[in-house]
Amino acid sequence: MKTSQIAEHIREVKDFPKEGISFKDITPILSNPDLSAEVIASLVECLNDKEVDAIVGVESRGFLFGMLLANAMKVPFIPIRKAGKLPHNTIVEEYALEYGTAKMEIHTDAIKEGWNIVVHDDLLATGGTAVAASKLVKRLGGNITSFLFIVELSFLDGRTSLFDYSTSIKSLVKY
Repeated sequence: MKTSQIAEHIREVKDFPKEGISFKDITPILSNPDLSAEVIASLVECLNDKEVDAIVGVESRGFLFGMLLANAMKVPFIPIRKAGKLPHNTIVEEYALEYGTAKMEIHTDAIKEGWNIVVHDDLLATGGTAVAASKLVKRLGGNITSFLFIVELSFLDGRTSLFDYSTSIKSLVKY
């Protein structure tokens, strides 16, 4: 699939969530089932040469295609959520935001030692969220096989912060 087809369906919302930000909204892709299926096929293709035991999806937009990707690959889907949202025993990772800090968590029994994990989110910006997710995976004994994103804001150079976890970083659309 051509990335231009995906890019045509990404809506730019100016001054969201705050003034000066141009938010890249993937929700229009969701209204097109054929395009959504092509996005999943493209994500699966990115992993053809990888051994994958599970897909980690980062709350919340990482859940949208992360679960579909896991189903397509017939592997478990593991949610990483904001702190306080998962009902069972968890570990928590704090990470920096432009305007403070946030925490995310994962169930302690979500990953088996030695599993090869793909971290998926809708967008790569500074890399802080993906790094925090990677730290959680590593703390549970998982290996980061690859990072997959639909959109990458390459001018923010977030991929550099991911190199300590994996050099396999794929994005379908780059700005």
